[in-house]
Amino acid sequence: MTRTFLATLHFDGSGFVGWQRQAAGRSVQAEFESVLQRLFGQPATAHAAGRTDAGVHATGLGVSFTAPERWTTPDLHRALNSLLPRDCWVETVQPMLPGFHARKSALSRRYRYDIGTDGASSSPFRRPFEWALGRGADLARLRASATLLLGEHDFRAFAAKGEPKPHYLCRLLTAEWTLRPAGRGISFHVAADRFLHHMVRMLVGTMVDVGLDRRPLSDIETLLERGDNQDTSPPAPPQGLYFIAAEYPSELYADALGEAHAAVDEA
Repeated sequence: MTRTFLATLHFDGSGFVGWQRQAAGRSVQAEFESVLQRLFGQPATAHAAGRTDAGVHATGLGVSFTAPERWTTPDLHRALNSLLPRDCWVETVQPMLPGFHARKSALSRRYRYDIGTDGASSSPFRRPFEWALGRGADLARLRASATLLLGEHDFRAFAAKGEPKPHYLCRLLTAEWTLRPAGRGISFHVAADRFLHHMVRMLVGTMVDVGLDRRPLSDIETLLERGDNQDTSPPAPPQGLYFIAAEYPSELYADALGEAHAAVDEA
């Protein structure tokens, strides 16, 4: 017999090729599954709420897996953090109902993108964790751009080329720019029912070009109507992107506090 669990994972993406296993390179999934195998004495599979790219970080990535019934929640939490590498950390472990899947069960996902607009953003203690733009962008133009993205649109123009998808519709629930503390720059906060490959980074890259007056605000609407990404700005660098949280239906949590756990803890 097995039980299903949800781990909330933090990781520094600098040393990873992303969440998903790759033919070459170090992946978060491989590290996590290796620890599960050591704990359970058999191969184990972990599923994440999102497949982050190389260099992208996480402060709340949902990861689901099954464990032998003898494992309790506190014991799993302690064991995972004792064996995971130093660039990974599990914030919480929660029991879930059978059939729960971190990706398929998610109602929405939330990301944050950090940009440093001050000179100190080039510091080696900040550059790996934000886009060291080093100059200011027009916040009003950035916010106007973000407002145009809200709701359901075809985001084909903001997706990397790859295998064709059944559709490119995504419904953005949140899209807003805020000031970071201590004059360190700006952040883009976005939540949606689904995201396409490179979508957040391509949105940020294009909006920053609008904020720097490199392209008109009207380009946002024009791009949403396009059927390709030929005129989209280059994607923002990966190190500024963070997977913040996924939201799940409260009824999928096995404990009595499911409704409280389902709330997204925005960072």
